Amino acid sequence: MLQKPRGRGRPSTQTERERESGDAGEEAPSTSRGTGGSSQDSRASLSPPAVGPRTQKQLEQKVAELVQFLLIKDQKKIPIKRTDILKHVVGDYRDVYPNLLRLAAERLQYVFGYKLVELEPKSHTYILINMLEPVEEDAEVRGDQGTPTTGLLMILLGLIFMKGNTITETEVWDFLRRLGVYPTKKHLIFGDPKKLITEDFVRQRYLEYRRIPHTDPVDYELQWGPRTNLETSKMKVLKFVAKVHNQDPKDWPTQYCEALADEENRARPAASSSTTSS
Repeated sequence: MLQKPRGRGRPSTQTERERESGDAGEEAPSTSRGTGGSSQDSRASLSPPAVGPRTQKQLEQKVAELVQFLLIKDQKKIPIKRTDILKHVVGDYRDVYPNLLRLAAERLQYVFGYKLVELEPKSHTYILINMLEPVEEDAEVRGDQGTPTTGLLMILLGLIFMKGNTITETEVWDFLRRLGVYPTKKHLIFGDPKKLITEDFVRQRYLEYRRIPHTDPVDYELQWGPRTNLETSKMKVLKFVAKVHNQDPKDWPTQYCEALADEENRARPAASSSTTSS
């Protein structure tokens, strides 16, 4: 979620379609259930033989992308095909795919409370099994309100926060393409992803969407909307990001300090109200 997407100019519709023309199959979204987890064991075991100039950081990033993809695919409980995993996430990391899948499965189980199970070995399809009972606080960290789009929304909120509270639309699509979500391609669960993000989430006040002046080609930026600030917090979103990346929220000191300040600001009115009433 933290790898910086490429490019700032908004691609034309024709360019987007050319980029997506080879992609078949539809995606399904997800949710995440958290318990605590050890990041050291997972990092230590991530040592497949490197091919080319790959670094440990690149391999860990690929595991994080795979975890996000599996969480997104799970929300509608549609079996996850290995061919989709290879096409949309693994790419030229196929030589280390077994290790990537194993590490993603460990993270899903020990951090999010999901067990990755091979449903049909012959067709290589997988499902996630919830190993935990729902916990109210955990639901808040997930941003889960029981609808198919909340997994995608939580990922968007995390992406915006980690990018300094503002992100260009071009960066959003550069990132979502890696998860198999495209602006010009109908999605099995989301329908029209571009409309969902730039119209529906905006109308629901989860996001704000504005044109960036003096950009050629034209580009837009997204920020958190007022409803997001009421229903979740920067700390909850940061914890979600940290779980996906198998890290501690404090590993991002700038965002962590901002989230702490946000928590203090939220607590202050409540404390003032309590003092006044007494």
